[in-house]
Order: sequence, then structure tokens, then C-alpha cells
Amino acid sequence: MTDDPNFKEYLISKKIDSAKFKLADPEKYSELEGDFDKMHPSSFTAQKLFLINPIRRKYQIDIEKESVISKPKKIFKPKIK
Repeated sequence: MTDDPNFKEYLISKKIDSAKFKLADPEKYSELEGDFDKMHPSSFTAQKLFLINPIRRKYQIDIEKESVISKPKKIFKPKIK
């Protein structure tokens, strides 16, 4: 079993709304999904970086969805003595 994400998880990690992207441009979505399945996520990012950035700007994840997906970070506050 590998820890590699599937394509939807990958898009979420890149702050791309997969549902919006799939509905608006199904050909590009299926093309990128096929390429993603053939290679490691790091290699995919390196090869498709110039495609990912415009897609990220166009199909951004809503802030409410993002807060549900990512866990809030604990903030360390030192005690003053």
C-alpha cells in the first residue's frame, strides 16, 4: 500500500476544487488525471507546474471547504513567569 494521494486528494492539496474543474473542463481533467496515474505526484507537479497554477487560480477551493479539509493547527503560546 502506498501513501501516494489519488488525483482528487492531489488537487485539494494544490487548493484546486476538483468538482468545479471537472465540470468546467472535463477533457483537461481526464487528460491530467491519466497523466497523474502514470507518475509520482512530485514528478507530475514538476512537469505540469505551468498548467497547475492557472487551474488553481481559476478553480479555487472555497474557504469553508478548505477549513473542513485541513485540521486547525495548535498554536504554542509560552507562559510568562
